[in-house]
Amino acid sequence: MDQVTKALALRFLELYQPVSVIPEVLWFTLAFNDRAAFSLGGANTWVFTLLASIVCMALLWFGPKFKTKSWLILAGVALGGVSGNLIDRLFRNPGFPNGHVVDFIQIPFNFPIFNIADMAISSAAFLIALKVVKGEKFGGSK
Repeated sequence: MDQVTKALALRFLELYQPVSVIPEVLWFTLAFNDRAAFSLGGANTWVFTLLASIVCMALLWFGPKFKTKSWLILAGVALGGVSGNLIDRLFRNPGFPNGHVVDFIQIPFNFPIFNIADMAISSAAFLIALKVVKGEKFGGSK
């Protein structure tokens, strides 16, 4: 889904030209992120590419071993998000391992422009933290 929405953004949006979707609430604005999440890590994006690769491999290895549907779903959502942005880092300009991530979803409050993969990563991380705080073992049951 992430790569499909990025392809649509590339096809139909112009760079930094906002298109109002819901007035005052949501715009689509094409941008290329040469940094990590929330514009951190400027010239060191290769580090995030390496970390994302490790996370993808770990999720592919450990994900099938999770014992509950909720953990399996969270692992899948996290894997989808991490791999979505990793694909950009590997294959988009300026090239491996520093490709720029396609972002296009913009909300008010000076929040950074983001994409579907970012939403998946943030949502999965929040829900995983919540489950751990509630006492669920990572990947298993209480």
